[in-house]
Amino acid sequence: MTYEHGTIDSALAAVAGDDAAIIQDLRRAFVEGVTRALEVMRQAADGQEWREAALRLKGLAASVNALPLMTLAAQASEREHRDAALLDQIGKLVARL
Repeated sequence: MTYEHGTIDSALAAVAGDDAAIIQDLRRAFVEGVTRALEVMRQAADGQEWREAALRLKGLAASVNALPLMTLAAQASEREHRDAALLDQIGKLVARL
């Protein structure tokens, strides 16, 4: 997933400039936020909680132009309830970040 890393790093560099430490901190915060949103999706008690977490994930992905993750999160936000197959796909992308 080199392309995705490049896209994310480019987006973060646009915000942080050439400061590698800030880029690393922003990347860590992004991954932590995405991981939290994914965990909420996994534990969602109802469709509303699932959709809200999916929208949160979509927003985080959009903020760094992570298009594959943003696309899957958008699909998840349109579901009425938890979708195990979609959750698995999202989990695989998140694991590669």
